[in-house]
Amino acid sequence: MGEDGAVQGLLELSGVPYIGCDIAGSALAMDKALAYTVVREAGVGTPRFRTVAAGEVVAPGELDYPVFVKPARSGSSFGVTKVTEPDGLAEALATARAFDSKVLIEQAVVAREVGCAILGNEGELVLGELDRVALSHGFFRIHQESDPEAGSENASFIVPADIPADARERVRETARTVYRALGCRGLARVDLFLRDDGTVLLNEVNTLPGLTSYSRYPRMMAAAGLSLGDVVDALVNLALEGPGR
Repeated sequence: MGEDGAVQGLLELSGVPYIGCDIAGSALAMDKALAYTVVREAGVGTPRFRTVAAGEVVAPGELDYPVFVKPARSGSSFGVTKVTEPDGLAEALATARAFDSKVLIEQAVVAREVGCAILGNEGELVLGELDRVALSHGFFRIHQESDPEAGSENASFIVPADIPADARERVRETARTVYRALGCRGLARVDLFLRDDGTVLLNEVNTLPGLTSYSRYPRMMAAAGLSLGDVVDALVNLALEGPGR
């Protein structure tokens, strides 16, 4: 509950300043279905998706495969399954429901996965260099929890992202729009899909990105000339300047 607004609410009730998104921004970004709905209103594209409530039955033949079945309000890649044929849907739904009663079924997107690190409140935003997820196989999964410094089990990260300059600007502008539409503050990593035709779709927003030696956010900021110390100093100042802080 550290990223969904619950802890943020406790801190606000206690009058304790904190770094990062407020209650509303945290809750919106954590719920992938709500985040998609909000950013669509802001003109940002998303994968085709549908939400599945607890106990709701989905007819496998209704879907256009492949799809990803995932908890709507869970972090990392826990509970996520790629389903390529109808026979795998029931098991995928059960897996996702072990983490959340609300499930998202999302159309698979053929695209490059890119990330954008953002720092700031309502005013001018500071963006790090973009990164690109380079997959060796399968779909991107978070680092191995038993040995996190070994990195992801099937991915490496290219910083700066090896994409054309015009695509880079579209990705950056889309990330800014998403950040502002969800009311993010302090910091977030906006993950996006870049299709071959140049269109950009939202993947997800991480409002508490890792700040470790193997994390993507500090690597992207460092590539833009901001050390981890610079980032932490800026985050503290942003937390203290905002309303209610």
